[in-house]
Amino acid sequence: MWYEVGLTIFGQKIAYTELVGQVLALAVVFLAQRRSLLTWPVQLVSVALLFTVYMSAHLGGLATRQVVVGLIAVYGWYAWVRRRDPVFGVVVRSGSWRERLAVVGVFVLGTVSFALVLDWLDASWAPWPDAAIFVGTILAFSLQGLGLVEFWLVWLVVDFIGVPLQIQSGLYFSAFVYVIFAGLVIHGYFDWNRTARRLTQAAKSPL
Repeated sequence: MWYEVGLTIFGQKIAYTELVGQVLALAVVFLAQRRSLLTWPVQLVSVALLFTVYMSAHLGGLATRQVVVGLIAVYGWYAWVRRRDPVFGVVVRSGSWRERLAVVGVFVLGTVSFALVLDWLDASWAPWPDAAIFVGTILAFSLQGLGLVEFWLVWLVVDFIGVPLQIQSGLYFSAFVYVIFAGLVIHGYFDWNRTARRLTQAAKSPL
C-alpha cells in the first residue's frame, strides 16, 4: 500500500508516513513550548499521516487518538487565537490540586474503560498500553488547549508507556521519537512553569 512505502535505516523499514508524521509531531512539541499558533495546523497534518501508520500496525487506540487529537487541535487553535497576551503570548497557568486530582482520575478510569472496549472489539494487540496512551494524549492536548502547565507531565507518562509499545510493534523510529519527546517535554514544562509564575506575579502586582 502507498502508506507503507518508505526507506530502510540500519536494517529497519520506516514508512514515509511514519517518518514525516513523527517529525511533524516533534515540531508540535517545539512549537507548543514557544506557544506558537503554528502548533495546531502542524498537529493536524501529523495526525492525518500517523492515523494510517497505526491502523496498519493494528493499534486501534493509537489510530483513534489521531482522529480525536485532530478535533482537539481545531479547538486548541481557536482557543489560542482568542486568549493571547500581548507580552507573554498564550496565557498559561498551573492547575489547582483539585484539577490535578481530576486529571489523575480521568486518566485511570478512561484507561480501564477504553482498554476493555479495545479488547472486546479485538481492535488492538496490546489494549492496555494502547488505551493508556490514547487517554493520556487526549488529556494532554485538552490541558494544552486550556493553557495548563500540567499537560507536559501527562506527556511524560505517555512517553514512558509509548516507547516499549512502539518497539514491540516494530515502529522503531516512533520509539526513538518518543525518547526525544521526553527531553523536549521536560524542557517545555520548565519553560511554561516559569511563564505561569511570571503571569501570576504580574496579576498580583499593583498597577
